[in-house]
Order: sequence, then C-alpha cells, then structure tokens
Amino acid sequence: MKCMRRVFVGIFIVLMATPAGAQSPCAPTRPDAEGPFYKPNAPRRTSIGTGFIVQGVVRSAKGCTPIPGARLEWWQANPRGEYDDPHRATMESDLRGSYRLETSFPPPYAGRPPHIHVKVFAPGHRPLTTQLYPKPGQKELNADLVVVPV
Repeated sequence: MKCMRRVFVGIFIVLMATPAGAQSPCAPTRPDAEGPFYKPNAPRRTSIGTGFIVQGVVRSAKGCTPIPGARLEWWQANPRGEYDDPHRATMESDLRGSYRLETSFPPPYAGRPPHIHVKVFAPGHRPLTTQLYPKPGQKELNADLVVVPV
C-alpha cells in the first residue's frame, strides 16, 4: 500500500506516492539496542578511523528543524570485533545541525552485521539510542537522526 503526500508546486498541489515502508523525512529515527558496551564521556573528536564517513543532520520530529549543539556519542567495534576506547567519540552538531564522523568500516562479529552505535542528546528532546547498519563496500553513510520532543 502506498501513502500519499502533498507536494506544493507553484499554485498546484501534486500528490506523490511514498513507497510502503519508507520513512517520511521527519519520522522519528527508530531506537535500537544500546548493547552492553556503551560508556559515557567518550573523548571529543570527529575521527575514530579512516575510509568510512557517517554524516547527516540532527533534526526535531516537530517541524523537521535542524538542532544545533546536539551531542552525539559514538561507539563501535574495532577491526578485531572488540569494543575499545579508540573507537568511541563524542561530538556536537554544528549551527546547521550537521555532523560528520570519520571512522573505519565496522566489522561483523559474533553473528552481528556491521553496525555503529550512536546516542543523541538534544535540549528539549528525548535521548535517542540507535544503530546504523552500513552495507558491505559502502564508503559513506548519510543518516539524518530525528529526535522526539519531550
């Protein structure tokens, strides 16, 4: 089943189909398991490896507005499939709500697919913990993180 959305084009209203199961641009990001390896207060940095970029905008589910100064905490397994301090980072979104993390492609381990954990804290919004799942061979992952107001 397809959902319909309105798109304003000049003075005309055009209805465009959104494929079933597709997330609308400002639907809240789906929470995912924190797992046992989260440690708060990761070092402030924008790089924890090389060759893979994760970037996007932190947005509010209310109005889809960018959120500057949101705190993002990242953690992922090292190339041996172990969690360690060099693969943890804390950063803040810029004035446009944008973030960019340079890292290494996360390895699969213990039957888990490659994934990167992120926890987002934004004033006036509920904390969000989720995981991003890049596909093998991917060099860049664009992911807007949409948080829910309190």
